[in-house]
Amino acid sequence: MRIGIAADHGGFEMKAQLAAALRSAGHEVTDFGARQRDPADDYPDFVIPLAQAVVAGAVERGIALCSSGVGACIAANKVPGARAALIHDDFSARQGVEDDDMNIICLGSRVVGPAQAGELVQTFIAARFSGAERHRRRLAKIAALERGGTACKSA
Repeated sequence: MRIGIAADHGGFEMKAQLAAALRSAGHEVTDFGARQRDPADDYPDFVIPLAQAVVAGAVERGIALCSSGVGACIAANKVPGARAALIHDDFSARQGVEDDDMNIICLGSRVVGPAQAGELVQTFIAARFSGAERHRRRLAKIAALERGGTACKSA
């Protein structure tokens, strides 16, 4: 699988570990940075290009990291077509893809340890979107909102 990965200084070491493990498992990994650990760098500078590459199809899935994973998730979701989620458990890593067609997993290097991060990434990349009608309907509402329309029925 073609996988993109990005991190600021907060996720720099975890990014290196995950990228090495993914390459060892036979995946093609594109590193969107950071290229060096710089405490003054900003996660949007790396995560947004990753999200754009996922949406464009240059990579099939993305992994975004920062200290908490929250900032990376917020940044990724600003790119129309990116479906990023902050993940801490195997159920969400799988279900996020199967039901919500999640294409970017966001992890916090200060929240999950290296072994758990590796397991979450493996679950994420092994999962496949179910394509069920109810899930497609929900995703269509999100896509409509991204195009400037309305997504929801009035309450």
